[in-house]
Amino acid sequence: MNKFLIGAPSSGCGKTTITLGLMQTMRHHGLRVQPFKCGPDYIDTKFHSAVCGRPSINLDTFMATPEHVRELFEHYGADADVCVVEGMMGLFDGYDRDRGSAAEIARVLNIPVVLVVDAKSAAYSMAALLSGFIHFRADVNIAGVIFNKVGSARHFDMLRQVCDDLHIRCFGYLPKSTDLEQGSRYLGLDFSEIVVPEQLLNLIEENIQWEELLKL
Repeated sequence: MNKFLIGAPSSGCGKTTITLGLMQTMRHHGLRVQPFKCGPDYIDTKFHSAVCGRPSINLDTFMATPEHVRELFEHYGADADVCVVEGMMGLFDGYDRDRGSAAEIARVLNIPVVLVVDAKSAAYSMAALLSGFIHFRADVNIAGVIFNKVGSARHFDMLRQVCDDLHIRCFGYLPKSTDLEQGSRYLGLDFSEIVVPEQLLNLIEENIQWEELLKL
């Protein structure tokens, strides 16, 4: 079973957009994708289920023990080709410091983290940000980065240099595009109508090394 967690420095970096795009891309290539969501969120799980064709399972160390979280993960992921866990808020944001955070889920499950970073209006300053996340907790394995809202090919070259200097894997990027920005989501949304935009899937195929994620 391949498995990884999609995290971010904060909310609004594009975790859900990239997570759904990766899930749909992997399904298009014939993989059985089992989705999970950190925390008690019941909206993102509906998105996951619609895209993956299987129920998305909440993993929450506030309401469940680490042992139960591991049992849920192993049970629902048993027949999957890949398990994708979407984090919540910032990677280390929990109910008490990092307790209950996506980082804690990654530690409990012993799975690598792929960090989605909003790179709009920044270049080499990303080195300081990423260095902090990479070295903050030795027991959290940040295996690589996907940049979001990248302005140009030159901008991406500068961001890739950051990863080279920090010896962290860059799995690619998504360009800045208003078409990819999701609007506010409300209760009562008809989840049966969820469709991942074709543009997003094309951009992931072109710009993100999604097959390398399966080797983590």
